[in-house]
Amino acid sequence: MPSPDLLKEAERQLTVCNSCRYCEGYCAVFPAMELRRSFDEADVIHLANLCFDCRACYNACPFTPPHEYAINIPAAMAAVRVETYREFSSPRLLSRLFSGNALLAGLTVVVAVLVVFGAALGVKGSDVLFGEPAEERAFYRVVPYTAMLLPALLLSGFWLGVLAIGGVRFWRATGAKTGELLDLGAFLRATKDAFGLEYLKGGGEGCDYPGPEKSNARAVMHHLLVWGVLLDLASTTLAAVYHNFLNRDTPFAYVSPPVVLGAAGGVLIVTGGLGLLWLKRRAMKEPANPEMLRLDYAFLVLLMLTSSSGLVLLTLRDTAAMGTLLTVHLGIVAALFLALPYSKFAHVVYRYAALVRHAIEQKREAA
Repeated sequence: MPSPDLLKEAERQLTVCNSCRYCEGYCAVFPAMELRRSFDEADVIHLANLCFDCRACYNACPFTPPHEYAINIPAAMAAVRVETYREFSSPRLLSRLFSGNALLAGLTVVVAVLVVFGAALGVKGSDVLFGEPAEERAFYRVVPYTAMLLPALLLSGFWLGVLAIGGVRFWRATGAKTGELLDLGAFLRATKDAFGLEYLKGGGEGCDYPGPEKSNARAVMHHLLVWGVLLDLASTTLAAVYHNFLNRDTPFAYVSPPVVLGAAGGVLIVTGGLGLLWLKRRAMKEPANPEMLRLDYAFLVLLMLTSSSGLVLLTLRDTAAMGTLLTVHLGIVAALFLALPYSKFAHVVYRYAALVRHAIEQKREAA
């Protein structure tokens, strides 16, 4: 759980905000906050993960530093979220090691690439790894299909399992009831708000990011990133269908649906990632939490590295560099999957759960 001092400070700031209520129309946090007269640990964890870091409250608040009240809700909520990711993701040893540790994330990438490269070299030999690719089953001559599939399934099961367990821990920690998970309407409302980035719209004008002026740039870059991931997922799924059910092997034609979807997804991820990095570099530092920023940077760089290596592989797949590029790409993907549940990606689970609980509370309040 977040440290007592961190919880106490977040509770203090929320209590001041609940008395003032000047920012009540800015986001989901304040309507949820106003349903409470006091704040315990469960409330703080829920409200922190309901925050989208739009920073509108920070720029509107008359009590931000150097005022003696020192209200900084975005930074306080971000600090609690970092602790949420760290404490709810297991095993906690890996969680604490990966939390914003750029050196360890980089080392994981290097080790994963070396393992895949070394295995391919040892099993297939240098002629296959460095030779001109044969059109027939080119990728699978370097790394057999089973050798790609089984590790991918194991690593996918690992990060999905870690995030699922973390989601259950989060749900319990916020004091939500298990029976409330049967509320389909709440899930539909949360899904709409999540995919629509409802709380980055700022009432239609955008959030206060990167500066105090309203902007939709952050929402646009988020959408590019999300749609890029979805397109890549669709490409991978379709490629599996081609191989297992249509008896078609790689490399697929450049105009085939798996390649077109994968390339489009990679371009969107790189574009959205670069845009978000640019915005973060320009953003105000006062409402930011340094640990959360490190998580942001590490995840974005690793995600863009995965997409970039895939795009380079696609471009040079008919050259002698294909074997090396394939092992590098697969190694980076393995590192991404290993680090995924301990990265900023964890917010997908915890923020979505917070949105579901928020929808349940709003429905109950309206009844």
